[in-house]
Amino acid sequence: MPKKAGPKRRKQRNNERFFAVVLVIWSLLFGAGYWLLLFAMNNRDNNPVSGADYVEENPESNLIPPDHPRQLIDFQLTDRTEHTVTRSDLNGKILIVDFLFTSCSLTCPAVNRQMARIQQLTTNRPGVKLVSLTVDPRDDTPAVLEKYGERFGADTNRWLFLTGDKAQLYDLIGTSFLASDTNDAFGYMPGNFAHTERIAVVDANGRLRGYFDGLNQNTAAAVVNEITKLQNL
Repeated sequence: MPKKAGPKRRKQRNNERFFAVVLVIWSLLFGAGYWLLLFAMNNRDNNPVSGADYVEENPESNLIPPDHPRQLIDFQLTDRTEHTVTRSDLNGKILIVDFLFTSCSLTCPAVNRQMARIQQLTTNRPGVKLVSLTVDPRDDTPAVLEKYGERFGADTNRWLFLTGDKAQLYDLIGTSFLASDTNDAFGYMPGNFAHTERIAVVDANGRLRGYFDGLNQNTAAAVVNEITKLQNL
């Protein structure tokens, strides 16, 4: 006959069962919370411009000056509609520019929610164009950018998503907008550009005026205020 377990052994087994049950419960709760978070983030992406998460009354967000004077250079790229877009097509426009790659799941959606708000708030301002530049042109084809733009309700006439030759894109971004920095906190993005979470403002003469933090919830209102200042010059 098998020997009966003593009190100590029974207590040890009970403790092991208890910790196993706790571990299973904790894993289920953690898993459920993770999927709920993903659902909430996806639902927010599909409704990027709800009035509930935008506070126009508090537009405080600081304009960050460029590291040195920067001017929009010549380029020839392709929009998500597969039309060619050049520097001359944007002459005389105030440009609101951000930087993305469509497989980015954290900062890029947050920044583009701000871009979607800016689009909504500049509906009656024909002198303003929104421009999103991909840093991953190999994967971000026009078709991919088309689907991405639809997530944020992007108007094809007012919000351009540009891709094209990698060397030309990187030259445009590096010369006109962002410095390189392999130690930047957002350096996981292709191209190793610094501060890709920023939204840039370019005046009607093609001069970079500065940046706003694309992760700041007040940035959309602050950008619109800056546009108003430029239009009143």
